[in-house]
Amino acid sequence: MAFSSLNFFRALLLLFLATSAFSTRPYKEGLTPHFYDYACPQALPAVQRIVEAAVQQERRMGASLLRLHFHDCFVNGCDASILLDPSPTIDSEKLAFPNNNSARGFEVIDQIKAEVDKACGYSLVSCADILAIAARDSVVALGGPSWEVQLGRRDSTRASRTTANTDIPAPNMDLPSLISTFQKQGLDTRDLVALSGAHTIGFAQCRVFRNRTYNDANIAADFAGSLRSLCPRTGEDSNLAGLDPSPAQFDALYFHNLLAQKGLLHSDQALYSGGSTDELVKTYSDDAEAFWDDFAKSMIKMGNIKPLIGNQGQIRLNCRKVN
Repeated sequence: MAFSSLNFFRALLLLFLATSAFSTRPYKEGLTPHFYDYACPQALPAVQRIVEAAVQQERRMGASLLRLHFHDCFVNGCDASILLDPSPTIDSEKLAFPNNNSARGFEVIDQIKAEVDKACGYSLVSCADILAIAARDSVVALGGPSWEVQLGRRDSTRASRTTANTDIPAPNMDLPSLISTFQKQGLDTRDLVALSGAHTIGFAQCRVFRNRTYNDANIAADFAGSLRSLCPRTGEDSNLAGLDPSPAQFDALYFHNLLAQKGLLHSDQALYSGGSTDELVKTYSDDAEAFWDDFAKSMIKMGNIKPLIGNQGQIRLNCRKVN
């Protein structure tokens, strides 16, 4: 009996030490790809299952989930603030110009959260981490590269529509403005070009490419003509055009398009307009593997923008509202 009791207390001590090490490690070391390895190894496979099912049902959803992570990280860091609904205390980023009637995939994130909480037995995985994992899994589901997602973020208790309006890159930006916007987040010109390559998947609405279609000089005439059939000078604001010729496949055609002056957005073509990023666009156009490698590295770097760790923020029970 004494021997059994001793073993029992030893087991309790080991459990306490393991739990203590797990809870303090993120605060001391920052993010790690192994954050949930012991506490809930089922977490990442659960995210992957839901993402794959959502993308299989609608290929466009992969680009939408990737975009949510981008737009989250550029507003006060990767903290899931983009997911918060409007409330008396939340000035929702969903209502900001870059997101309003544009950002989508929130229901998929809700589904992932419910599935992950069920797999783990309680609300362990943050909504911010779910966004980061779902972005990676979306790229993979559309045929793109994979990377080890750094984990351990916690969720914000606030949002900022004002910051979303000022800090998320706009589709009408020129190259100096894009470089400045990315530098503000600690991202360099290589990150700018690589991450802009996310526009190899997905669509854009007429209202964001209309001005380029009718007014830009650096646009191929045949391309502008085809866009005008989709996007008249007035009306039809929500009509969609692919960001590159294969919007459901993660490839390098986005960069081929830029060389041919067929970038859909003004900010896309700005990357190849006689400026400092021209050579990198050429490199990615010729070497898809180089693009994939740099995209993965830049996604990890972007995911490290001002994360909440340790005791900062919270783990939301519902991704749409503060606990």
